[in-house]
Amino acid sequence: MNDEGTRLNKFLASCAIGSRRGSDELIKEGRVEVNGQICVNPGTRVGPADFVKVDGKRVVSKLPVVVAFHKPRGYVCSKSDELGRDTIYTFLTPSMHHLHHVGRLDRDSEGLLILTNDGDLTQQLMHPSKSMEKEYHVTSNQAFENAHLDQFLVGIYTPEGKLKAKAVERQSARRIKIILEHGAKRQIRVMFEALGYQVTKLLRVRIGSLWLGDLEPGDSQALNESEIAMLLKNPKVKDTAKRVTKEKLDERVAREKASKPRAAADSGGVAPSRRPAAKSAIPKPKPAKRGRPQAEPRSERTPKRPGSKRHQGGK
Repeated sequence: MNDEGTRLNKFLASCAIGSRRGSDELIKEGRVEVNGQICVNPGTRVGPADFVKVDGKRVVSKLPVVVAFHKPRGYVCSKSDELGRDTIYTFLTPSMHHLHHVGRLDRDSEGLLILTNDGDLTQQLMHPSKSMEKEYHVTSNQAFENAHLDQFLVGIYTPEGKLKAKAVERQSARRIKIILEHGAKRQIRVMFEALGYQVTKLLRVRIGSLWLGDLEPGDSQALNESEIAMLLKNPKVKDTAKRVTKEKLDERVAREKASKPRAAADSGGVAPSRRPAAKSAIPKPKPAKRGRPQAEPRSERTPKRPGSKRHQGGK
């Protein structure tokens, strides 16, 4: 051992043993030997002449490999599953079985997943301080309320804590784009369920500045240096997704509530009695009826009146 060389935890990460943090645990547990002696100091430096073993087996540094993989729906992110479910490694050649997945997508989700033997790269992609963007296209079982879209940005209180998105953009009545920086376990599905929706499709299309592109489900592609640089770089384009503060959201909800009694009075009806405000100011969506497509929200339909400029083709 010497004072130069490479730190032991970094060396183990380069051997595809795991991330630096995982290697630290192996070292502290006394499972690593250097030149025949158990070493419990992650900062110990090793060089080309040193002999390193993990659990009695010699390990050597490997060239970094980074692969983009399109995870199909119905497969779990694991090398083996205790329930006997199919795993993503059934799509990978034996030469790729030493790669570990960076983060995961749950069984019913699909899209871009990174696999590598580079522990340093894993740390850069996963560490909270990096705020690495991940973009998803999500389809719901029913149309979204506009106030609910805003709530994704303000934050949603769930049993797992307060969860929020960095950006949200509507793509259709039931389909939205969501960008996360710090993803909790099943975060998007948990947020949807808290607001009364169910996810019917979840596709991750981007990590950093690297896009899924036309990579087919089950296919993988080794990344070159420029693509790895894209993976580690958040886009610098102007964020076009709408943003909202809690104050603006409260104002919107208050205006909607205040307009209902006035509308009833104007039509000769009886205004509803005042009731204490509920804890959540966000209205719950009405469940869609089975066997019948849900009608488009009234606010999104623009009737064409005879004689209007729109009807006559005017601007």
